[in-house]
Amino acid sequence: MKAADIRALSPDQLNDELAKLKKEQFNLRFQAATGQMEKASRVRQVRRDIARIKTIARQKAAASKA
Repeated sequence: MKAADIRALSPDQLNDELAKLKKEQFNLRFQAATGQMEKASRVRQVRRDIARIKTIARQKAAASKA
């Protein structure tokens, strides 16, 4: 997911997207543990998307306080 796409989302949408990605990350961890993982690169993508969403959400929160 691109940063520009994430910036266009509302805070509620950011929280929903974050929850969805965390659930996917959990499922990917289980797939890795059981040897069923097809795309190992997806773990890295999900982790970075989570970080990107958290960063942008924090920036938006700081901008609204200032």
